[in-house]
Amino acid sequence: MRTKIDAGWLVAHEKGRHVLIRDGELVFEGNRIVFVGRGFEGEIDRTIDAGGRLVCPGFIDTHVHSGHRASHRLISDAGRPMYFGQPFLEISVPREGATVKGDPRYLKHGDAGAEAAFQLNARFTVAELLRNGVTTFVEFGSQLKVQDALLAEVTRLGTRAYLAPGFDCGRWVGDERGRLKRTRDDRLGLDGLKTALDWIAAHDGDADGRVRGILVPREVETASVELLRRTREEADRARLPMATHAAYSVLEFHDIVREHMMTPIELLDSLGMLRPTLNIGHGNFIADNPNLNYARPQDLKLMGDAGVSISHCPINIVRRGRTLDSWKRYREAGVNISIGSDTYPRDMIMNMRTASYLGKLMSHSYLAATAGEAFEAATLGGAISVGRDDLGRLEPGALADIVIIDLAGRNSLRYGPVRDAVKSVVECGVGDDVDTVIVDGVVRMENGVIPGVDVSALMAEAQAAGEAVWDSLPDWDPLGRSAEEACPWCYPERRFECAPA
Repeated sequence: MRTKIDAGWLVAHEKGRHVLIRDGELVFEGNRIVFVGRGFEGEIDRTIDAGGRLVCPGFIDTHVHSGHRASHRLISDAGRPMYFGQPFLEISVPREGATVKGDPRYLKHGDAGAEAAFQLNARFTVAELLRNGVTTFVEFGSQLKVQDALLAEVTRLGTRAYLAPGFDCGRWVGDERGRLKRTRDDRLGLDGLKTALDWIAAHDGDADGRVRGILVPREVETASVELLRRTREEADRARLPMATHAAYSVLEFHDIVREHMMTPIELLDSLGMLRPTLNIGHGNFIADNPNLNYARPQDLKLMGDAGVSISHCPINIVRRGRTLDSWKRYREAGVNISIGSDTYPRDMIMNMRTASYLGKLMSHSYLAATAGEAFEAATLGGAISVGRDDLGRLEPGALADIVIIDLAGRNSLRYGPVRDAVKSVVECGVGDDVDTVIVDGVVRMENGVIPGVDVSALMAEAQAAGEAVWDSLPDWDPLGRSAEEACPWCYPERRFECAPA
């Protein structure tokens, strides 16, 4: 079937860059785009009217952690200074001998309610991404059963994903005083790599080719040198992309320098891992960041020379008082910037706006981090990070992963007059403005409705699961705190006593 979209605005792709066409036409047949421009003269089986709306490539979210992220609500405007703003140390480090409860990443197969939790979190993740116009996402190394559940939902709802179990050589626990203590088991890491490779061998190409594999040693500081080397060797052998958290934490930076006498980026470079298809999670605490006071920085040059990719997650890290030191310097060095949501909300439009505004601020120039650059990061940048030239762009031969965005602001005056549709979306839009999502040439969402997803019921399930997570905190928190102690209400809670009957 040949489908034409009549667009009010169309983000096309020519000679390696996006271009904007007013009143353009896009035609796709099967799962491939066959025409982008004006005046298509061939036969058409179906026409989609997108007059007054923006037609653009589907967004690529390069940093997704599965789940409803209820645990992250425990660190809103709160947290321990000893962690230097690093979120996961606040809500995923249990008391020694205990297990984090309620987060499916830490549940084991056979645990009470585990399968239901895996399924709920996968449904929530994929539906939220799709609702916000994400057609491709990279899951950043959750365990095997999480990947299985995501695979089922990606297959059901029709998105595209890079999946595989992550692996490491040990995690963090809290001692009797709440201090960080790292467990270490190098064999665990190598066994995890084998599990990931077996999963990829079994599932790469599933869902009509929409599922692809990726190797994810979860964090550079929890991986042995041997594990990182083996990961690079397997990535070379099977031509797989890689992802890891690196240069993302003050503690991680100093741990790596102390242990290896190299920065995290220098360590990755010494192992031959730096490349466009290495997705470095965050990459904001590099040696060039003046806050680290590192005397001879060369990380930015190493990253730029290799064209390495970072998954910049602006909303998540700014909540913790952090951001990229300078968007402009990263771009000028040659670093490929992609955008990830990481925690919540999985709203790529809000993340683009946050990246643009903070990029201007930190670059000390309102000419930096333009709307166009942020939009490129959410589309082309993501495609580069997974080694694809058929995603993140609308041109003949590319896959028909297409998003239609309503510029009317959902019956509001939020957009005002629209002069440049891309600037308007980045500056004024939200994910809810995404009207239609097409993946692989199939309409997966129309008029904001995803077939097979009851949003109200899903939200009710997530709320109940969140309440259970918050109630469970004293069972595993290193300090034994309640949710209210860890994250007080924003205003004092007023309690009412029931009058006697």
